Amino acid sequence: MDPFDLAIIGGGINGSGIARDAAGRGWRVFLCDRGDLGGGTSSASTKLIHGGLRYLEHHEFRLVRAALTEREVLWRIAPHIIRPLRFVLPHHQQLRPAWLLRLGLFLYDHLGGRDRLPPTRTLRLADDPAGAALKPAFTRGFAYSDCWVDDSRLVVLNARDAADRGATVAPCSECVSADRADGLWHLTLRDAETGRTWTVRARALVNAAGPWVAEVAASVIRAAVPAVRLVQGSHIVVPRLYGHDSAYIFQNADGRVLFLIPCERDFTLIGTTDRDYCGDPSEARISAAEIDYLCRSASGYLRRPVTPDAVVWSYAGVRPLADDGSPAPAQATRDYVLHLDGAPPLLSVLGGKITTYRRLAEAALSLLRPHLPAASGEAAGWTGRAPLPGGDFPVDGFEALLAATAARFPFVPPTTLRRLLRAYGTRTVQLVGTATCYADMGPVHGADLTEAELRYLMQVEWARTAADVVWRRSKLGLRLTDAEVAGIDAAMRRMARDGVAAAV
Repeated sequence: MDPFDLAIIGGGINGSGIARDAAGRGWRVFLCDRGDLGGGTSSASTKLIHGGLRYLEHHEFRLVRAALTEREVLWRIAPHIIRPLRFVLPHHQQLRPAWLLRLGLFLYDHLGGRDRLPPTRTLRLADDPAGAALKPAFTRGFAYSDCWVDDSRLVVLNARDAADRGATVAPCSECVSADRADGLWHLTLRDAETGRTWTVRARALVNAAGPWVAEVAASVIRAAVPAVRLVQGSHIVVPRLYGHDSAYIFQNADGRVLFLIPCERDFTLIGTTDRDYCGDPSEARISAAEIDYLCRSASGYLRRPVTPDAVVWSYAGVRPLADDGSPAPAQATRDYVLHLDGAPPLLSVLGGKITTYRRLAEAALSLLRPHLPAASGEAAGWTGRAPLPGGDFPVDGFEALLAATAARFPFVPPTTLRRLLRAYGTRTVQLVGTATCYADMGPVHGADLTEAELRYLMQVEWARTAADVVWRRSKLGLRLTDAEVAGIDAAMRRMARDGVAAAV
């Protein structure tokens, strides 16, 4: 078998983004991950496509400008899983002065990229709905724009588009060794379920293993990477704290900021923390101290306090930041570093933000291009124009899509249809298939998860376990009991035995 042009270890947002871009340019691509796609840091973010307002204080103007430019690019190619979100920033009299906040937001509005998103405006919180949830001491604030994203679906859709364009995508396939020989990389892979091993060859290798990038470099590739700083960020989810649809950004006395974000209609997401992490990133868990910190920080602003016993879900992720020697984790750069080494080439990826994953992919392929055959497909930059799967409708066209799809499938309950369209966009038609009544979509396995949706996720989006479905392809885990989740696992095993093919 001919060698792949590019092999990628790591199916997070950076690995999947590089795979999509490379496949679209006509290169033969192999992408593997030892677990689920987006199963690590990429599904443990704050769910934002944003410039990073607080990074202006650290003078990271290049990073902020690049991220701001990407917001509407990503919104345009994925309007089903990315949407605008207004943020309310109350002025705290003991922290940053109002003039400094106004200056920062002026720069945020004008550094680059804002076209359709509305600009900043000043709020009288006593007269604005956003002020109702806040303590009376907060009388003035600002509203500005960023975007929300379903982070783990962004990963899967990049991988799906890569596969649709010819890439081989292999989740649950661990690379156990990678060696240079005869001018190529020789990778040995092991199936996480069966233990079967096989090999692939490639002209170039990308180590995009996220927080495991140094471990993979040392134990699998036997190569060096620049110093990595592992930083844990944790989040909690509580029942909905307020009635409007805006998010909040609160300043803390420690210099950090806190986000409160509407989540899955009935919940509020609160995050994030920053603390150095040591150990296996797969074992990262939120600590009691972090939960207390998030609750106390939110309660400092809210009329109704948030207490640890209100937490219905929590998660933690480990960011693999380039170690720039910053004294505190919150001050470490979120910019990416690409390290190219040797022949055949090895490219190691450190750092980065979900918002800039597409630009990171372009930069990675710019470095690798001299080592690859002539591209036979799209030109560089194509990923900012072509929609991700299901995203082929206008950014302001969701309600029209909802109406048209409801007319086509009047038997799907309205709340279910809205959820499906927000996850799958125009590919909801493929999921519903030939059903002519709701019963045709099969048994409901809890919440509104039908067997038809399970089948789609297994056949199209590489889902293998209930956790893949209820915490990454969706957030239905917030509405399911432990018994229902166990039943979904059992149903997926039965469907696999009955011949439901895995995605390719």
